[in-house]
Amino acid sequence: MKLIYLKILIVILATVAATVHAQQAAEKSLDAVVEIRISVPENARTAQRFGTKRVASGVVIDKAGHVLTIGFQTIEAEKVEIVGKDHKTVTATVVAYDRNTGFGLLRATSPLQMNPMPFGSSSEVKQGDPVLAVSYGSANAVQGAVVIARKEFAGPWEYLLENAIFTAPSIERFSGAALINSDGHLVGIGYLFSPLTVAGIGVMPANMFVPIDLLKPILSDLKLSGSSKLPPRPWLGVRTAELYGHLIVERVRSGSPSEKAGIKAGDIIVAVNKQEVQGMADFYRKVWALGQAGVDVPLRILQGVQFRDIVVHSTVADQYRPPGQNEKQTSIEL
Repeated sequence: MKLIYLKILIVILATVAATVHAQQAAEKSLDAVVEIRISVPENARTAQRFGTKRVASGVVIDKAGHVLTIGFQTIEAEKVEIVGKDHKTVTATVVAYDRNTGFGLLRATSPLQMNPMPFGSSSEVKQGDPVLAVSYGSANAVQGAVVIARKEFAGPWEYLLENAIFTAPSIERFSGAALINSDGHLVGIGYLFSPLTVAGIGVMPANMFVPIDLLKPILSDLKLSGSSKLPPRPWLGVRTAELYGHLIVERVRSGSPSEKAGIKAGDIIVAVNKQEVQGMADFYRKVWALGQAGVDVPLRILQGVQFRDIVVHSTVADQYRPPGQNEKQTSIEL
């Protein structure tokens, strides 16, 4: 027990040191972190899950007024405002939401009087590194943290990161928060709260950040066209969970390819293209390996007490519209 407490103390002391050192190095970059206020219609599909009044952090990344954030907060937005450290408010438009990475990109409709934050190299961020997590607001907006893991993250909404950044202690305002290295450079964008099991310590409250290196190859495309030129991944419209070594279907989106193929909540996904599924991440990799969006995905599922072989005709998540919904609304779901 003494060893565990010692390790926790080391993390806390490293966090204090990270706050002092990184804040001094990043002082010139901190003004680039802004508050983003998003309003969506009350009848929006995502209103119940994420609310109609959303607040997130964002990072000014260039002189043209582009602001980087986490994309799910901007889904179905009808009004977006950017609030800087000077409390001045500027309206903005949603430029892009890249589902593969989770990044969201906004553009201010009038000039932002602040210096953009330079990009760092997230590939150089290692376990044990001191970092700075910066969010909007004044109280507790700047917090020191330590990278406690670089590892895979699989989300039940058909999302996978190969080398996500996990930090502790966790911060409350994590959505769109800037992860800054000791040079004052941006290395990640906050996505979610994710408790993580650390060897020798146990479960620690942590945040998961999307590595900034994933943005660099697609940023120009996002600015120009609102989407990446990379082939779109096949989307099935199924939310899953791992339970006792099995991949269980938690929910099936109404009107989605999975629903049309007959998949139901409670089904167990056994195999993809006759290859046994070993967990959520393996399921995604096997589906995506079949080709881009539009490809047929052969699945074996256990439905009740019967095995069924079915084919799901995949599509592009961004192009799907639930029946009866306004065409202006996006289909992306977490």
